[in-house]
Amino acid sequence: MSEFKPFDDRLNGLIASLSPAARRKLAGEIAKELRKSQQQRIKLQKAPNGSPYQARKRQPLRAKSGRIKRAMFQKLRTSRYMKATGRENSAVVEFTGKVQRIAQIHQYGLKDRPNPHSRNVQYAERQLLGISQTEKHLIEMLVVKHLKIQ
Repeated sequence: MSEFKPFDDRLNGLIASLSPAARRKLAGEIAKELRKSQQQRIKLQKAPNGSPYQARKRQPLRAKSGRIKRAMFQKLRTSRYMKATGRENSAVVEFTGKVQRIAQIHQYGLKDRPNPHSRNVQYAERQLLGISQTEKHLIEMLVVKHLKIQ
């Protein structure tokens, strides 16, 4: 049993006693902060546990010359594709639209075809979304701050 179990139980009770509008507002704040931290982590090319993403595979010799100038997932981390929503009982950070499929393939390391005429390619697992210890701490601080205001 954790030494923080009584504290967590009391905190859950306080959150449950909030009005639905206040819970929705708190969930929205949490979702926005989580999206911001996820975007920063993706920008640094790191998994939630702090390990770096596996590098891209080298391109064949006959491919375009020059280096790849853009970092992986540069467009995926924009707020156009990464949405943060807060509902009464949940805070959600998710990818939307067609990029959701791309993000899912990289999140779980699945196979996919880069274009309709190519073979299947096995992608490395690169966790785009996940909760680290610092983000758990951030959530706790947001909840405490929100309860202090109430």
